[in-house]
Amino acid sequence: MKQLTLATAGFDRYAKTTRRAAFLAEMEQVVPWPALCGLIEPFYAKPGNGRPPIGVERMLRIYFLQQWFNLSDPGVEEALYDSQAMRRFVGIDLGREPVPDETTVCRFRHLLEEHDLGRRLFDEVGRHLAAKGLKVATGTIVDATIINAPSSTKNAEKARDPEMHQTKKGNQWYFGMKAHFGVDSRTKLIHSARATPANVADSTVLPELLHGNETRVWGDQAYRGQRAVIRRKAPRARDFVNRRYRHRGVVNETERAKNRTKSKVRAKVEHAIGVIKRVFGFAKVRYRGLKKNEHRLVVACALANLFMARRQLLRCKEA
Repeated sequence: MKQLTLATAGFDRYAKTTRRAAFLAEMEQVVPWPALCGLIEPFYAKPGNGRPPIGVERMLRIYFLQQWFNLSDPGVEEALYDSQAMRRFVGIDLGREPVPDETTVCRFRHLLEEHDLGRRLFDEVGRHLAAKGLKVATGTIVDATIINAPSSTKNAEKARDPEMHQTKKGNQWYFGMKAHFGVDSRTKLIHSARATPANVADSTVLPELLHGNETRVWGDQAYRGQRAVIRRKAPRARDFVNRRYRHRGVVNETERAKNRTKSKVRAKVEHAIGVIKRVFGFAKVRYRGLKKNEHRLVVACALANLFMARRQLLRCKEA
């Protein structure tokens, strides 16, 4: 009975910093909270005669938890009740107040989507990183990855999402959207992101993935033959896209060796994509339609940049 009382009162004898708690402690320090909240404030509800609105920063923290841990609106509400580390990160004391319910979380997400604030958050994170010395250089790696969508028709509309499409990769068919990225070759940070149906060719989005000041552009063979497109958007850029090295069963060993050399740089893009799909769990769309999912993608890119740069950002804080 004595042990139960101590545990209930919060005086546990043994404790360990979990990976989740350590991750949230790092994100607490590297996210530029005042700047991001300042972007949302003009669109957020003001105190009136009714119930006072929950603070912008608290709602933004909950929204970021959804991105980092791949949580739905009801899922993040339950997670906050379940996880002390998450409640500490958001600043919720269950002894004094409840967790914001899923409807409140949903309304905040819709507010961000309605005003396309995800893109503004992404740009602000880019400015923050540049101020810390992580500037976009003159090399860009372009790539795309498929984000799966439910192919079942067992829903209210009795149909698949009309804005998603299927595509064939190798011998496998996929249904969903395609996320396109422009990644800095030096820092591995994402500077451009777009979402399209999965059947859109990678090369058609290429101009939107370049910032225009490139001197070199890397990509896989899906972008070959786009030298004129690259020159129009980035006149000083050299084309380092992988070439086809096999033709009618004959292998061009010289071209193959060049591709291997290019791929040593091009492979850096997989780090950024891996953070979004593997670390944050964004391997499958959560919403219907491209607009909402592209909004989530852009926010995930901003958070992925902070995650990849966190070591340097933490060193800047210590200096």
